[in-house]
Amino acid sequence: MHSPINVRRLHPICKPFIAVNCAALPDHLVESELFGYEKGVFTDAKMDKKGVFELANGGTILLDEIGEMKQGLQSKLLRVLEERTIRRIGGKNEIPVDVVILATTNKDLGKAVNEGNFRNDLFFRLNAFHLYIPPLKERREDVPLLARYFLKDFSERYNRRHIKDFSREAEDMLAGYPWPGNARELKNLIERLVVLEHAETITPAHLSPWLSINTSGLSHPAGQPFVLPDGGISLYDLEKDLIRQALEKTNNNRSAAAKLLGITYESLRYQIKRFGL
Repeated sequence: MHSPINVRRLHPICKPFIAVNCAALPDHLVESELFGYEKGVFTDAKMDKKGVFELANGGTILLDEIGEMKQGLQSKLLRVLEERTIRRIGGKNEIPVDVVILATTNKDLGKAVNEGNFRNDLFFRLNAFHLYIPPLKERREDVPLLARYFLKDFSERYNRRHIKDFSREAEDMLAGYPWPGNARELKNLIERLVVLEHAETITPAHLSPWLSINTSGLSHPAGQPFVLPDGGISLYDLEKDLIRQALEKTNNNRSAAAKLLGITYESLRYQIKRFGL
C-alpha cells in the first residue's frame, strides 16, 4: 500500500511535489495533515507541524481521488483556493501559500455535483483546465506500451530481469482484453508475471489463466477477450475455481495441472498456497 501522502523532490532546485490520496486519509487526520497544527492544541501535539499546503508552498499538490473528499473538507479547501492562505489547527495567524493544484478522479464530478455529493463552487474552481484520459478499452494501442513500462519497472524493482518482452500473440491478447480494472489491473498483472514466471518471453500461455476466465465453465479460446458480465464477478473466486478444477482434472498432479493451466510449477504452488487448496 502506498502512503496517502508522498513528498517527492526531483532535484535540489525543483519545487516540492506532494501527492495526497484523498480516499486514504482518515477523517480525523485530514485537516491536520493538510493544514498542520500548533504545539499543544491536543495531547500529542508536542511541537508545531506544517501541513501539506505549507510543505508544498511554491510547488504543486496532487489531490488524488478528489471525488472521495468529504463535504466538510471541500468547503475548507475552497476557502484555501480562493484566499491563498491557510490557518493551522489551533493557530491564529493566516499563512500565505502559493501552490498549483492538480486534482484527479475516476468519478463523474458533474454527476456528483447534481446529486449533491460535491460542491459546485469547488468543482468550477478546480475545473479551470480539464483533461480527460479515456479508459484502456478505448485506447488499446497504449496497452503494449504500458505493459512494457510496467515490465521494466517491476523487473528492476524485484531484480528479475530475465523476462525480456512479450510475444506478438501476447501483445494481441493484452490489447484485446477489455481491462475492467483499467491501468491498475494491467499493472497488477505484470507485477504478478514478473514475480511468478521464469520465461524470457511472455506468451498467451502465461496470460490465459488470468485473462481467459469463463464463467460458464466452458473453455475460452486463447487470444479472445473475456467480457465482464453486467452483474460483475468475483475474480478471486474464479481464479480459485480455475486452480481447483485443474487439480481435480489431473488427480492433484501439480505438474500436470500447471501444464494444463499454462503456468509454471512455481506459479501453481503460489496459487495453491494463496487459495488454501
